[in-house]
Amino acid sequence: MNYPMAKNHFQVQWGGTNIGFMEVSGLAIEIDVIPYREGSSKESSEQLMPGQKRYTPIVLKRGIVKNDDEFYKWINTAQFNVIERRDVTISLLNESHEPVVVWKVKNAFPSKLEYSPLYSRGSEVAIESLTLVHEGLTVEYL
Repeated sequence: MNYPMAKNHFQVQWGGTNIGFMEVSGLAIEIDVIPYREGSSKESSEQLMPGQKRYTPIVLKRGIVKNDDEFYKWINTAQFNVIERRDVTISLLNESHEPVVVWKVKNAFPSKLEYSPLYSRGSEVAIESLTLVHEGLTVEYL
């Protein structure tokens, strides 16, 4: 039987050394919808046309590790109208650690770096989240 893939086994190649992440979100493509109706139309409803594609920001989350400041260094490459862009590859893996679905992200750069709240009575892992904006998303089913 052909079962759906579990979503808990994946890797992210983002140009840094650490490829271990606990969560990836924002893998989405949207198309603007343009409503149009000409005045002489016999229809009382609008015609819908596809517009531009939009790509949602992708959020990468991982635990904070001692001496790993690569997210911080990447976001600090920003100057007015200049930032280091990278292509990012996100792979959903099977039991043999082989890619089954691959999302390729084009010209990504960080737009936000956020750290989880610190809480003296908690026992959770400290998390850093990097939000990436980008110019394209393609999907390959292997």
